[in-house]
Formats: sequence, C-alpha cells, structure tokens
Amino acid sequence: MSGQEHQAPIALLLILIVSVSGELPIHEGRRARSSLVSSRTLTITNHCGHTVWPGILSSSGSPTLETTGFALEPGQSRSLPASHGWSGRLWGRTHCSVDSAGRFSCVTGNCGSGQLDCAGHGAKPPATLAEFTFDGHGGLDFYDVSLVDGYNLPMLVEPRHTHGAAAGPNCVVTGCVMDLNGACPAELRVGSSDGRAVACRSACEAFGSAEHCCHGEHGNPNTCWPTVYSQFFKKSCPRAYSYAYDDATSTFTCGGGGTSYAITFCPSTTSVKSVGTDAASVGGGQVGSSSWPVAPRHGSSLVLLGVAIAALAPVF
Repeated sequence: MSGQEHQAPIALLLILIVSVSGELPIHEGRRARSSLVSSRTLTITNHCGHTVWPGILSSSGSPTLETTGFALEPGQSRSLPASHGWSGRLWGRTHCSVDSAGRFSCVTGNCGSGQLDCAGHGAKPPATLAEFTFDGHGGLDFYDVSLVDGYNLPMLVEPRHTHGAAAGPNCVVTGCVMDLNGACPAELRVGSSDGRAVACRSACEAFGSAEHCCHGEHGNPNTCWPTVYSQFFKKSCPRAYSYAYDDATSTFTCGGGGTSYAITFCPSTTSVKSVGTDAASVGGGQVGSSSWPVAPRHGSSLVLLGVAIAALAPVF
C-alpha cells in the first residue's frame, strides 16, 4: 500500500478503493469487486541447490508488484508486498545467462524480455506456475499451482494467516514437490545442451491438438477430459492443475485481506509428502528422492511447514 493511500482523506480513499477494485482472474469464476483494502506479502524462497530466477506477470488491470524478475541464490528468500486486488502468476527460470550482446535468457521459464525483469512478458512453456487472485469473489483469495503449461521446477505454495484472516476448509498448502523431469515421458521431455532433462512439456505444447489443448470442439469441460499425459501430472501432483478444466481439485481459497503466501522452489519432499504421494507409481522415484540438489536449510521454517502440511493431509 502506498504512502498516499495512508495519507489521503477518507473520501479520497474510498474513491481510490473503488477505482482499483476490478481485476482480471487467472482462471474463470474469480472476477469480483471488494471494498477491503489489504496489504500482504509473497515470500519467495529458493531451496534448490542452484540459482533460480523468479519471474512475475501481473494480470491486465491489476496492481503491480515492485519487481517482475530477480535472482535467488540457493537458500535465499525475498518478500514482495502485494496490494489489494493483485492478480498474477509467478514462476522460476533456470539455466539463465547473458550473451555477448548483453541479452539475458533462460533455458526454462524464459520470458523473452532480454533482461532480468520480465517487464510484462509471461513464461515460455514449459514452466511450473503459481497463480493468484487476491480479494476475488466473496472477498476470497484464489490460488493454484498449474502444470497446464508444463513443468520445470518443484514448487509449493503455503498460506500464512495474519491480522485474523479466516482460513477456511479450502485454505491449504498446494503445489508439486516431485522432480518430474526425470520421470517425464520421452515425447514431452526438454533437454539441456548436455542432454540432461530440464523440463517437461504439456501435451498441448508437444502435439498442439484440440483434444490436448481443450480448443475447438473440445473447448468446454463436457468435451475436454484428462488424457494419459495430464494424468501423469495429476498422479504425481494431485493438488496441481493438470489440464485446463481441472478446477475441482486444484483451485484453493483463503480469507482475503490478511493472508500472505510463501512460495518455495525445491521444497523438501520428506516434509511435504502429503502433496504428492503418488509420484512413485508413475516413475518419479520414492517420496523423498529428487534429482535436484537441495540447498542447506536454515532455522525452523521447514519444520513448521512440515507440521502444517501433516495437519492438512486429511483434505485428500
């Protein structure tokens, strides 16, 4: 929330609230207006054993965050304030570099801006996405982790309640904690220059068919159904979006206004096993294994996260 909002007279403040209350949702059914003003944070942490470059894209008409791209070394965190009505998506970029002409680019999650900031550009698939709409329908926050555009990194989203925000039964940890790159079907796999699997494409990107993309005659939930490929993602990560109409088990809500969110790349699979217990059955390795090197943990945040997720396990 800006300093002007704190200092404005009440009448002007009410006008400002109305003027910014509309937002564009990430998924359908989230458009709403709210008279609540809130300020919360997105805390982004890198627990991978390598650098991750988060990218951020705010929805059209939404307030923006203070940055659209930055670097996180292993073990680092950064907190970003988010205003009332913010709507957007966040992802991690990997294997990034600057060429001889000074252009910044990444092997996965590249936003094509040519610089560290994504500056209004979205992620090139495949990329694991965290999507948010704050203060949406009924004053609720809507959030999800989506593999509809494919997968490149393990990611977890954890609500953190402040200022007496109501949790609700659907306010839970979500994400995809398994390393799907190693288990990715060969026809979907994206490799680096040295042959290592670095991402897993969606079937839509790989094949472009209406059936896999939910387009044309398959452009509604009555005609677009899970495929063998979307089921691979769903079995591995039951709470993540696996295809366009996977809303029922993949969209989550929290009481708006006072809820902040922690987004973690490469979370410990041993402490969050309730999010993806079926990975072993589709070749992703046993829970607790990953090909991602993991950064050393500091403090007790991961212990607390494990306790929180264990308490939520009965949801599924």
